[in-house]
Amino acid sequence: MSMQQGLQEQSISHLELKTLQFTGFVYMLKAVLFDLDNTLIFYDELKFAAMFFPGVAVHFADLIPEGKFAERLMAATLTAHKNDGSVTNRELFVSEFIRGTNLIPAEVWQRFQQYYDGDFDNVKQLVHAPGNARQVLESIHDRNLKVVIATNPILPFNAQLKRLSWAGLDGFPFDLVTHIENMSFCKPQLGYYRQVCDLIGEKPENCLMVGDDPANDMVVAKIGMKTFQTVDSLKHSEKPLEFSKQVIGNDTDGIPPADFEGPLACVTEAVESLLY
Repeated sequence: MSMQQGLQEQSISHLELKTLQFTGFVYMLKAVLFDLDNTLIFYDELKFAAMFFPGVAVHFADLIPEGKFAERLMAATLTAHKNDGSVTNRELFVSEFIRGTNLIPAEVWQRFQQYYDGDFDNVKQLVHAPGNARQVLESIHDRNLKVVIATNPILPFNAQLKRLSWAGLDGFPFDLVTHIENMSFCKPQLGYYRQVCDLIGEKPENCLMVGDDPANDMVVAKIGMKTFQTVDSLKHSEKPLEFSKQVIGNDTDGIPPADFEGPLACVTEAVESLLY
């Protein structure tokens, strides 16, 4: 049976993975990249926004009126998503956030860090995660493959680490976690994936991308990376914010179907099929 059929029947003992055809070279899997949102953690974005924006705004109450804060934050985030690689996402985000003000970049960044170091913990109550995430990632790491968290790099490293801990992945020996300070592109730009490959020292064709979103994650197939589209998020009823829709987009033109499709639990089997 197919992965999709297995998911629908809710009984998966063995899954028939799609067979990949390669000609002219020997395929060697070296690294597996994982998306985070809607792949390793799930949450209701409407509830998240209701808690997140006021929580951050408090740290800027003496500088920016609360009504203007969210507007400025969203504009800076959208600008960072269009980064062309000339500066880090952090630099572009902060420069847009303070545009037209006398705010000092370092002070602004420090205030964001204070929020993520402290009050960001309140968001944890909204997050749930698949219970098998660590088991899946450990099985891949045990095969001497590099394991990467390839989440859209719009949050700082301390925030990403907290989110990973909510997925039960605290202390995991990742080879790379992308965040706003170490990346100069965002998804779905192919430059983002090329930069990830450069940072881990692997070619795209020797990597597998695991994620839920065709436009943001499966797009990497355009540069030769293998893809696994997870379907776990289909079980959840959370609806994205209109703002998220603007950020993510839905342009799937030219993106080939995923090489594999199924629940996160089946990633290990897909990896096995690529190793032998």
